[in-house]
Amino acid sequence: MSKTDSFFSPDQYATVAERIELFYSRFPQGRINTELVAREDGEITFKALVFRSASDAFAAATGWASERVGDSDINTVACLENTETSAVGRALANLGFTASSKRPSREEMEKVARISSSLSFRQRRSEPAQLHSSVNLSDDTLKILSSAEQKGFPFRRADVLRQRVKEPGLSAARVRKIETSLRSWMRRHEL
Repeated sequence: MSKTDSFFSPDQYATVAERIELFYSRFPQGRINTELVAREDGEITFKALVFRSASDAFAAATGWASERVGDSDINTVACLENTETSAVGRALANLGFTASSKRPSREEMEKVARISSSLSFRQRRSEPAQLHSSVNLSDDTLKILSSAEQKGFPFRRADVLRQRVKEPGLSAARVRKIETSLRSWMRRHEL
């Protein structure tokens, strides 16, 4: 199955944790190093280096991964960690540790499924009735954001959220999460 297939069965793919376990069972003195290469404009890039022994001067394999903060539920909560894990999975696959017949890790395939689902959702959202309710939700969230700013909500954070809410194709669920967190902030900072 290729990454573009519409059917994805997680059971056909190994997790990165399974690949790590295989690696250390074969190379108990090995090591996996990760390096944060870039963290700017909401994008995080990691490089992973895999060494077969502690004394190796050069990596036996490398792997790279890049993710955007907020592109999925996991990347909203733990984008840094998710990106690092993806880089490790790719490095181990490059060294031949797939733990299944499929080269991509389960996490990589789940990312593809999330992106495909998000694109399908964006297409469905373009229907007039859904578009109208999304516009109302966004407008309401922007009004709450303005009120929060008047109560001392940090300007830079407000600007980022304002841009996110106005972003075309942002899911209603994401806008609701932003709205909920703003309401929570307002309750904590009532005068």
